[in-house]
Amino acid sequence: MGIMIEPQAPTARMQSTSRAQAAPQTSDRLIAGRGTPDADWQAWGGLAALPPVTVAELVPPYRRAIIVAPHPDDEVLACGGLLQQLHAQGTQTVLVAATDGTSSHPGSANLTPSDLARLRPQESAAALQTLGLAPQILRARLIDGQVRASMDQLHTLLVQLLRSGDVVFVTWRQDGHPDHEACGLAASLAARACRATLIEMPVWSWHWAAPGDRRVPWHRACRLDLGAEELHRKQQAIQCFQTQLNDDPSTGQQAILPPHVLARLLHPYEIYFT
Repeated sequence: MGIMIEPQAPTARMQSTSRAQAAPQTSDRLIAGRGTPDADWQAWGGLAALPPVTVAELVPPYRRAIIVAPHPDDEVLACGGLLQQLHAQGTQTVLVAATDGTSSHPGSANLTPSDLARLRPQESAAALQTLGLAPQILRARLIDGQVRASMDQLHTLLVQLLRSGDVVFVTWRQDGHPDHEACGLAASLAARACRATLIEMPVWSWHWAAPGDRRVPWHRACRLDLGAEELHRKQQAIQCFQTQLNDDPSTGQQAILPPHVLARLLHPYEIYFT
């Protein structure tokens, strides 16, 4: 069940900061075509060489985990294994859903924005249930595809939510998708203001980047290993996002999450930038 927080008006400081630090341009991080094959990533020894990390190291006992998801499905794609491990160690977890993902099928006769506003949060809830979770969910209801224009609102919501010592997980500030980058920037500013810890998650980076890519902060990267059952539940949870897994015959648009995209996100580990 979603719980709404009505944020106060953005502060003048945040308004000034967001204008000065607008989300980075993505011209060199294009999400187009099939992207870097997963086989290339698996053949690169850099991933195996990343330092391992435990869930207790990422989120020490008695601290909260705050997950900021730009769209319904990002919370599972980026950190579905982490969420299970947080639950197992008894960590209080809050999911901040920035948008309801209503712009994923432009012009579709089968999935209109009103359909998506209903279906995508339902898919997210079903996926979390598949993972065996029932976190507190805060829905910001920002406009899908326009999070950058609402960064002040998201920042204010997060400042109201965060406590000193919280650990905030959010999509990387240079992930390539404008909404992912805007969420990352808003969360980074809020975490700094509230003395919370920021941890970033690559999602679309695996598409446009290449092994050893100097644009990626590998020096901050660590690897959280998943057990076989945790990976299996994550794979099952992703199947709940049927609006994203199927082609749209009304527009000819291919699935948002075809097999070659999922292949890059379904491994027995997850990568985090600390």
